[in-house]
Amino acid sequence: MSLTISKRNNAGITVIDLSGRIVFGDETQALRGAVKEVLAGKDPNVVLNLAKVDYVDSGGIGTLVGLYTSAQATGGDFKLAAPNDKVRRVLEITRLMSILSVYPDESSAIRSFQRKASA
Repeated sequence: MSLTISKRNNAGITVIDLSGRIVFGDETQALRGAVKEVLAGKDPNVVLNLAKVDYVDSGGIGTLVGLYTSAQATGGDFKLAAPNDKVRRVLEITRLMSILSVYPDESSAIRSFQRKASA
């Protein structure tokens, strides 16, 4: 498997750090499992840190959209942080930049949850 997944907490939000490739197969299955585990918990808010993701294929894009939909269905939220230029370009080409919440860095994504909570 060429995707490494680790979870941590930042200001009460679960951050899932990804490293490698988000591609159809074992990688997307593992990512789906990690996010759905968080969504099943008491705080279904997730930030995917994409800073070390170097490639996303169509299966990976489909997984991101599915996870976004799952988060919305649980009353949670799902945000993407720190995509590199290559990943950002894929999100732009697929027109997902306007649908998925994409932030330039992790701290911006975390702050967006805090603004939502105080609104």
